[in-house]
Amino acid sequence: MPFDILTIGEALVEVMRAGIDQPLDQPGPFIGPYPSGAPFIFAVQAARLGMKTAAIGAVGEDAFGDCLRDQLLADGVSVKGLKRIADHATGIAFVAYQADGSRDFVFSLGAGVHLTADMLDPELFRGLRCFHLMGSTLSMSGEALAVCRRALDMAQRAGALISFDPNLRPEMMSPQQARVAFAPFIAAADILIPTEEELLQLTAAGALDEAIDQLLAERPGRIIAVTCGAAGCSVYSADGHTDIAGFPVREIDPTGAGDCFDAGFITALLEGKTMAEAAGLGNACGALAVSAKGPMAGAKGRAEVERFMRGD
Repeated sequence: MPFDILTIGEALVEVMRAGIDQPLDQPGPFIGPYPSGAPFIFAVQAARLGMKTAAIGAVGEDAFGDCLRDQLLADGVSVKGLKRIADHATGIAFVAYQADGSRDFVFSLGAGVHLTADMLDPELFRGLRCFHLMGSTLSMSGEALAVCRRALDMAQRAGALISFDPNLRPEMMSPQQARVAFAPFIAAADILIPTEEELLQLTAAGALDEAIDQLLAERPGRIIAVTCGAAGCSVYSADGHTDIAGFPVREIDPTGAGDCFDAGFITALLEGKTMAEAAGLGNACGALAVSAKGPMAGAKGRAEVERFMRGD
């Protein structure tokens, strides 16, 4: 049976400080590992919502690679696209949380950065409904960018919808470089999920409305969901736009909020829901994502998400 959703990108685990305001440059306790990586958080959330999902990426032949692979298998995410690389360790992110809500990271992407053309199994694309990409993946290396460009071509030939979250990481690629590197993916996107800041940085527009008009003129059938964090999102199409408020929650761990929003939003659209309904499901998934410690701990199943939306 063809996949509903396929994604590609950085596979890693996360190890975090056990408490608040414990800097990474001093000795102190850590907890983890937690399976992570933005595309893989996305894939797990989509699978927990009922989508048939696969993810392409690479891990080492080590315990951390087992950690991520075991989580994918537990959630029913296909590991057909997950490559094990013997001479590279699985990618890892060390994270420290500050009292003001900010985070500090030390990354060692290891095997996670090694996306290669041989990982693009045509069987993953055959009959595919939606291919989701993220700017963080495109920013990893020239090799990763080239492989994702090839994967984009394969998905388009398969007739899949293309979804793109710019997930702009200035520490990995400047906005000026990203505007050039991301251009083919933005041009191809049937579903575009940026923040307002990303939208302005990645277009020549001076204001949000101008950027939206430009992107809809280039591809009139596309849907643009501009995410606004806890405030929710605004969704635009050629038929107009709607603002959907977020859900109030106590934030415990912000990692994965955007990835879970993406999964909820895309899942609802694939199910034939309206833009407002898709935004509501995305907002709920994003809110729940921040309510638990661990990158995938807040990615809930469909029944729990719907109870949360009803206020039960």
